[in-house]
Amino acid sequence: MHQIRRIIELHEQGRSIRDTERLTGLSRNTVREYLRRISSSGMSPSELLSLNDESLIPIIQVDAIEKNRAGRTIDTRYGSIESQLEYYSTELRKRGVTKHLLWKEYRSNHPEGYGYSQFCEHLWRYLKRDQAVMHFTHQPGEQLQVDFAGDKLGYVDLTTGEWVVCEVLVCAMPYSHYLYAEVLRSQRQEDFIKGLGHALEYLGGVPPSIKCDNMRTAVTRANRYEPVFTEAMEYLASHYGTTILTARVRKPRDKGSVEKAVDLTYKHIYAPLRHKTFHSLEQINVAVRKELELFNAKPFKVKMGSRKELFQADERPKLKELPSEHYQIKWVTESKVQRNYHVIVGEDRHQYSVPYTLIGKQLKIIYTTDTVEVYDALKRVALHQRSYKKNGYTTLTEHRPAHHQHVVEQRGWDKEYFERQASAIGKATAEVVHKILESKVFYEQTYNSCLGILRLSKQYGHERLEAACRRALTSATVNYGMIANILKNNLDRLAAEVIPPFIPEHGQIRGPETYQ
Repeated sequence: MHQIRRIIELHEQGRSIRDTERLTGLSRNTVREYLRRISSSGMSPSELLSLNDESLIPIIQVDAIEKNRAGRTIDTRYGSIESQLEYYSTELRKRGVTKHLLWKEYRSNHPEGYGYSQFCEHLWRYLKRDQAVMHFTHQPGEQLQVDFAGDKLGYVDLTTGEWVVCEVLVCAMPYSHYLYAEVLRSQRQEDFIKGLGHALEYLGGVPPSIKCDNMRTAVTRANRYEPVFTEAMEYLASHYGTTILTARVRKPRDKGSVEKAVDLTYKHIYAPLRHKTFHSLEQINVAVRKELELFNAKPFKVKMGSRKELFQADERPKLKELPSEHYQIKWVTESKVQRNYHVIVGEDRHQYSVPYTLIGKQLKIIYTTDTVEVYDALKRVALHQRSYKKNGYTTLTEHRPAHHQHVVEQRGWDKEYFERQASAIGKATAEVVHKILESKVFYEQTYNSCLGILRLSKQYGHERLEAACRRALTSATVNYGMIANILKNNLDRLAAEVIPPFIPEHGQIRGPETYQ
């Protein structure tokens, strides 16, 4: 409109078409077209300039007759689809409804209507109006947003060789975009709550609210206004003095900060670790924490500082202090001590040892995500690290009977064990044990002999055993009985007789001259 008013002003001044072309930058034909419309309006240039833009537009617009005169046609098909765009937009949200289906219905009612590509173009333009986003200004330290990443990480279990798939919890502070990520065993309630506790410890404080989506581990009944949380989440909120909030159903932008944090986790944590193989949950979390620290300390691209600096300066001071202990869900069950002096946690199908003297008793088991405690009445009789290995055993040596401990000890013997024990006594003892071990094809056949020799040190002492071994090494062969007799008869205390090698002369010996 500014250019059109400029053309009217130059026309009023009596400027030529060539001058108007030069001063406005428009083509000569365009200037002629606008001057023709101005002259056909029946109004003077001053009257046209006095009109506002809304009144001036109809005068200079091309009407239907002029379009036809110029060889251009008016598309009347848009009127048939314009009134239906809102309906199409609503239908498209329903499960199974596609744009192609809507287009087929449209063409059945309007056979001469738009093709599929133009139908999608007009529908897309209409839908684009609903894609406007609103910027929210977050206050420092007001909220922690949490979510699980869609893609998973995992590790190789060395005992079974299987690939163990794990979930990744991602948390973000919306103000500073300070990020936390942790690999969890699953999305189950106990693992989720454990991860939340670790996230708060990483922040060093508790924000007034924690927002998540309507996951089953946190919400029993989703509602836009009054969602019902699980009992464990209510206890967690009470323990840390915070409030649990949920995003609206199917409204991921309600927690846009953590949605973006998930994408950043893929780029700055998943990607650097993609060629590495891990063998435990702890090992993979160490690597994730290392990449997490590097990312939070990375400078912003368009402003000063980093996420960590902004969090420490503006958000950390506003967080509430953490309670003295982190919150953990505890489960209570009972189990009878079996003949193998183990009790079983049925949830994991894993067995834990207790003192063998409790065989046959009914004991109480209290376990969390990390530990398993076994109680006989009010006395704790066993404490174990929780294992999630199905049908596995966790056994402490002190819980076994003495003869079982001996069997376990014996099964753990190997060549290196005996050589290591003998070397601690002395060089001669180590050489004797080595000779005995090498005397049989299977090392297991020599273990009792080696064990007997090592136990002689308890009866006679290291010095006497070392002396007895030195005396025994002068013989071609050596065994346990020889060394035991030397010590029994106190021969180790006598000076060793050095007998030089002697071959008597006799007629059967042939010299080198025989072979010439």
